[in-house]
Amino acid sequence: METKTIYIAGLGLIGGSLALGIKRDHPDYEVLGYNRSDKSRNIALERGLVDEATANFAEFAPRADVIILAVPIKQTIAFIRALADMPLKDNVIITDAGSTKAEIVAAAETYLDPSQVQFVGSHPMAGSHKSGAIAADVNLFENAYYIFTPTSLTRETTIPQMKEILTGLHARFVQIDAAEHDRVTGQVSHFPHILAASLMEQAGAYAKDHELTNRFAAGGFRDMTRIAESEPGMWTSILLSNKQAVLDRIADFQGHLDSVADLIEADDADGIWHFFNQARLTRKTMEIHKKGGIDSGFDLYVTIPDQEDSILKVLEILRGISVMNIRINEENREDINGILQITLKNQKDQARAMDLLAKDPNYNVTL
Repeated sequence: METKTIYIAGLGLIGGSLALGIKRDHPDYEVLGYNRSDKSRNIALERGLVDEATANFAEFAPRADVIILAVPIKQTIAFIRALADMPLKDNVIITDAGSTKAEIVAAAETYLDPSQVQFVGSHPMAGSHKSGAIAADVNLFENAYYIFTPTSLTRETTIPQMKEILTGLHARFVQIDAAEHDRVTGQVSHFPHILAASLMEQAGAYAKDHELTNRFAAGGFRDMTRIAESEPGMWTSILLSNKQAVLDRIADFQGHLDSVADLIEADDADGIWHFFNQARLTRKTMEIHKKGGIDSGFDLYVTIPDQEDSILKVLEILRGISVMNIRINEENREDINGILQITLKNQKDQARAMDLLAKDPNYNVTL
């Protein structure tokens, strides 16, 4: 099998996880890394994410067969411009990992020479509240969508080559036009972050006169505003690089709010009921509980007694297994038993956890 040199610019969560995934299926590949931060470079080298690391982006570019730009959007565009003037290998593949695609694709088509290089836009749709090289996870992209957005510099062999390089991610590869990508992610990713931040801004101002607001904010409010803790710089860049799609979604949503306000003002009970019922039915038809269009299947549901140390006992049984999240389902607080929803990283961990818990007669475990 032909060996390759992969150059990853940006050794944070995404870049570091890409490196681990590439090395999992292609241990013979040479993986090089760029990062401005000494700390991230040192962590990447210590963890074996990369074989060599540099603080000078131009240093490794001429050695690479594939260059992956896993840096913020504006820096990605700046690096594309810089690469146009570098002595790169013939037919090098350049790609990125940006959350918006139209501006990046336009930059590649403007500055890069299609006779010399290949370029395809990419968006690995996975993430974490953690950041940096220390958070890199080989399973980050498992069953998640990995989107390719072709350009005029994308050849017939470009995407198949990238899929082969990235097999170790265990992702689900899809192909979509850059503009359509930005429209869709504007609705399901970018606009929800605006909503979450707006709710927090509203609640924070309201709490100044109604101090119990902060104390009672739980349940649905907690779930709806979790993403408001996202990194501000990243989301500023995303919104400004997908400006029209986001503004369109804001205007459209204002219309939906006005419609609900009209129903409430008119005491239209049937209309309000239909509003909530339609939302419930629509949510059931969406693939919200799936990753990459298939059931993620990595959840367990454990019936536990409503006792103080119940959750601790379950976690003790699962010691040594990576638990991504736990949630108490509170639909019926009158029951003497509760339902603990446990999210595991992969199917192997799920099966192991199921086996361990099933051995204890105190727990009823279901998938």
